[in-house]
Amino acid sequence: MIEYDVANTPIVDLVNQIIVYAVKQKASDIHFDPEEKYVKVRIRIDGLLKNHAKIPKEFERNIATRIKLMAGMNITENRLPQDGAIKNTIAGLDLDMRVAALPTSHGEKIVIRILDYTRSLKGLGSLGFTKKNFDKLQTMMKVPNGIILVTGATGSGKSTTVYSILQELNSEGTNIITVEDPIEMDIEGINQVQVNSEIGLDFARVLRSALREDPNIILIGEIRDSETAKIAVRASITGHLVLSTLHTNDSLTTIERLLDMDVERYLLASALTGVISQKLVRNLCTQCRQLDETTDYEKEVFRRILKVNVPKIYKPKGCSNCINGYRGRTALQEVLPINENIRDLIADENVSKEMLRNAIYKSEVTTMIQDGLEKVLMGITSFDEVYKAIAIDDELDNYVQREMLLTENEIPKINSQIKKDTEFL
Repeated sequence: MIEYDVANTPIVDLVNQIIVYAVKQKASDIHFDPEEKYVKVRIRIDGLLKNHAKIPKEFERNIATRIKLMAGMNITENRLPQDGAIKNTIAGLDLDMRVAALPTSHGEKIVIRILDYTRSLKGLGSLGFTKKNFDKLQTMMKVPNGIILVTGATGSGKSTTVYSILQELNSEGTNIITVEDPIEMDIEGINQVQVNSEIGLDFARVLRSALREDPNIILIGEIRDSETAKIAVRASITGHLVLSTLHTNDSLTTIERLLDMDVERYLLASALTGVISQKLVRNLCTQCRQLDETTDYEKEVFRRILKVNVPKIYKPKGCSNCINGYRGRTALQEVLPINENIRDLIADENVSKEMLRNAIYKSEVTTMIQDGLEKVLMGITSFDEVYKAIAIDDELDNYVQREMLLTENEIPKINSQIKKDTEFL
């Protein structure tokens, strides 16, 4: 916990100091939590919230007012939730932040989301794709029309991946239009449209207009409802490449969600090019990670899922360069290109969930748990991080079923591919 001299520090400087500290620590969020006797400040680093400071209750209103002024929010309204944005230079740092205020029983809770798109600017190669998944994504991006979906929970790096794909596709001969709420990153050479539902400028309306602007590629910030999903699908089958995000966990649930949104099966089967599902896990600190023997449970998971015997893996230790043995984050990814067999099953109204699951996971897809375990073998992350991100016990049950579908000839191919993937990173 840091002690701020609140009584002798102007509120403007106090807020700036908290923000600058969080940015330098590579935090993703700053939480101002009102309590009965004080305001608790917490910062989220590598996905985990840590207590940062306690500020006396009498300064709560001044802090909230200062942040809301910076974010262009209504400082007289504290009964309703509000959203705002901060684009400013503080202590020489160019900052892009989103602000959300929520009334609680003890006052307004304010969360500042610190946007960092340095990874997007570095390109797709910096996002932790294995060679197999990277090659699949490159193939999907070369398709002139169709939908590529990036899926995952809030804060799983979807926007970073989508913007990296846009950077790769951005060229002189390509007209790219984005429809976003809000616009998270300004990209030179791309036409970006901010949705404003209050005046009727919603996703569906902007999309209809965007289709008349001769686009090659359209980015929809997020598919939120049935109308947007249907327009996106129709846009893709009329010669456009559509990129978007969706809050689903894997390839199978993504397809099911779109069908639940009443997208016609035959249109979805024609339109869907591929799905990229991802979750974030913490990286092991390369300065202090250490090899340790695997437990019986870990050995069983590696044996069952990757078909390999693993006597030792890297585990966290902790040093002055990291937090409890971890520093930074990487993504676990599942990349599914839609092949003809999967298309036929999506179009079939009589197909069961199990038939679709078997078709997806009998294809060349590397599941998220396979990707995670491969990254454990490479020392990128730990088994504990993969365990927290993925329901491994459920996955083991799925793999028992998948083993019945694999022939003796297919298992050596899987092991060979794992070797190639680990060599890439």
